[in-house]
Amino acid sequence: SFDTVPEGGVEYLVIAGGAGGGGQVGGGGGGGGYRTATGFSVSAQAYTITVGAGSAGGIGGTTGNGGTIGTNGGNSVFSSITASGGGYGANNNFVGNAGGSGGGGAQSTIAARAGGAATPSGQGNAGGGSTDLGPGTTGSGGGGGSSAAGEIGSSAGGGDGGAGTASSINGTATVRAGGGGGYTQNGGDIGAGGAGGGGAGKVNTGTGTAGTANTGGGGGGGGIGTSDQGGAGGSGVVIIRYKYQ
Repeated sequence: SFDTVPEGGVEYLVIAGGAGGGGQVGGGGGGGGYRTATGFSVSAQAYTITVGAGSAGGIGGTTGNGGTIGTNGGNSVFSSITASGGGYGANNNFVGNAGGSGGGGAQSTIAARAGGAATPSGQGNAGGGSTDLGPGTTGSGGGGGSSAAGEIGSSAGGGDGGAGTASSINGTATVRAGGGGGYTQNGGDIGAGGAGGGGAGKVNTGTGTAGTANTGGGGGGGGIGTSDQGGAGGSGVVIIRYKYQ
């Protein structure tokens, strides 16, 4: 709460929760929506602040998008400012979901799969899709980050997560809201997590790496096993800075 109105308003950084990666050859989770500005007017009153939670990763299934599909990260809210949770990474054969930054598209034996869009606009970037077809030859797309789109998964390996954005609002330059990396198979290049808390995608089998807490980073895509799971997204953060009178 503010007992008096801060001179010149406040500076805010509002980052939503990152999304979990997809399960079973999963795409990377999208980073949480990123909003920041200076000179934002506030009143002498109490404000409710919501910090968005990171979401769990998807769990694989025996066919297609079976198993448990992921969910988007939670929204973060300060006053009239809402940052939208990251879009979840796709399970096997499906497209990434839209969010603050979009989730990555999964490897597919049917057709190339798109990454999720960044929506609403201005908070992040789209997830990367998958291009080449056929099991054992392709990687899944990386989740989008606040500064860059997720990389496309291809025959070279999983797509890297998009990079986040640096802010010095707390006195130290810190990068946040990076996307998760996509799944990689059979010796391909690892889908690295994007700078800013994104988790790496899994190589072959196992659970993707989780996004870092309080960064809004997306989780990495899960491995090829039918019960493999995407890494969880990292929780978001809300920081308010103002001149004390």
